[in-house]
Amino acid sequence: MTREESAMTKEEQIAALRAQTWREDLRKSRKTKERTDIPRVEMNEQDPEIRSHNHLEVNLGLTAEQARLEAARCLDCANPTCILGCPVEIQIPSFVKNIERGDFLEAARVLKETSALPAVCGRVCPQEKQCEAQCIYTLKLGKPSVAIGHLERFAADYERESGRISVPELAPKNGKKVAVVGSGPAGLSFAGDMAKYGYEVMVFEALHEIGGVLKYGIPEFRLPNSVVDVEIDNLRQMGVQFMTNCIVGRTITIDELKEQGYCGIFVGSGAGLPNFMNIPGENLIHILSSNEYLTRVNLMDAANPESDTPVAMGKCVAVIGGGNTAMDSVRTAKRLGAERAIIVYRRSEEEMPARVEEVKHAKEEGIEFLTLHNPLEYYGDERGRVKQMRLQKMELGQPDDSGRRRPVPIPGAEVVIDVDQVIVSVGVSPNPLIPNSVEGLEISRWGTIVVDDNMRSSIPAIYAGGDIVRGGATVILAMGDGRKAAASMHAQLSGKE
Repeated sequence: MTREESAMTKEEQIAALRAQTWREDLRKSRKTKERTDIPRVEMNEQDPEIRSHNHLEVNLGLTAEQARLEAARCLDCANPTCILGCPVEIQIPSFVKNIERGDFLEAARVLKETSALPAVCGRVCPQEKQCEAQCIYTLKLGKPSVAIGHLERFAADYERESGRISVPELAPKNGKKVAVVGSGPAGLSFAGDMAKYGYEVMVFEALHEIGGVLKYGIPEFRLPNSVVDVEIDNLRQMGVQFMTNCIVGRTITIDELKEQGYCGIFVGSGAGLPNFMNIPGENLIHILSSNEYLTRVNLMDAANPESDTPVAMGKCVAVIGGGNTAMDSVRTAKRLGAERAIIVYRRSEEEMPARVEEVKHAKEEGIEFLTLHNPLEYYGDERGRVKQMRLQKMELGQPDDSGRRRPVPIPGAEVVIDVDQVIVSVGVSPNPLIPNSVEGLEISRWGTIVVDDNMRSSIPAIYAGGDIVRGGATVILAMGDGRKAAASMHAQLSGKE
């Protein structure tokens, strides 16, 4: 206490403290206003006319200057609700503030404490419905949220491009080994956390490429394979091992894995069984599922006419559905030379489950949207190839169980349009191989594996997550399942449950 302060009465000291506090609050409020007045950054993108004719990534990322300015918008809330919106619980304010300070590598390190795939999540996760939806800007200020997804991508890309890629801290090896069925986002997230806990981890993948839906289901113009490969290589650096062309349930059984000493098994085999509408003409030539279409293009070089498994490249292509996979399919068709590429969706655009960004990009690239229409029948030519489709016009009724307004047919309102290729993207069902090959495993009526709150199945050694449990969800939700399963299995195997 200074001499001047000691001479002050108690009341004067309190008054001075109040004045100091007021000045500090004023300074903070001014600083807050300065931050909230910064406009949200816009992602740099390829020109729509150019990108619709190539397979290069549409989003080009942020510059360091853009990233630091956007990070400066973060208010560093005392109770960061954005973390509550993240299924893998990334310490969002911490990594964002590191970007603001210019410590980009430290931002990447923070991300990798909880996320095995930050460069992937920064590109394909629906942040607008998760972490960004819980941002104080959105909840209280009525302004655009901090661009958390853009910043996550920036930090992960900066680390990769710098060549100084860090490996998360690992616990000492504990001598126990676990198996992972499927190398999609759930399996990779689980594998990464178990490696951190000190386990020997082996991932079994049925296909010839690691990555699951990240590789076969998402086009390179949205998620480049090279980005996925670096994330996977980081897991290898952590000690995770991979075995491709191995179908658990056929090539090797669950019982055989147990016999080989695997004390825990995580099933993340996904939902790769496509759904169809079962309407007349659906078996005509050049009608195929979005799963087959994207897998052949993304993994099998099917767009190359010299490929062993080429895919037909229609001139008038209709994609049935309104999700992200439908957008991926129709935008792929456009890049493969379709003169007319159409989304046919039975609800209105407002009810589409696809990300707003994906719809925006599709429209910019010249994709047509035929909403409130539903296929009734396909007509073929003399060679059995699809040539037309009959559509029922719809209107919206009362909300259904999903909360979206139910599409209702308008009596007598039908239209026939010409098409020479149809890609059906109306959802997927769980891969039935594991559920059907493990005796005693509880399965739901939808074919998903039943798990408890800790992702444990009816068989104590078997855990599951992702689409094989959810029946179809986002990358980040699958990753959240993987993390939760890893924590639960570790607690069980280490006796800390």
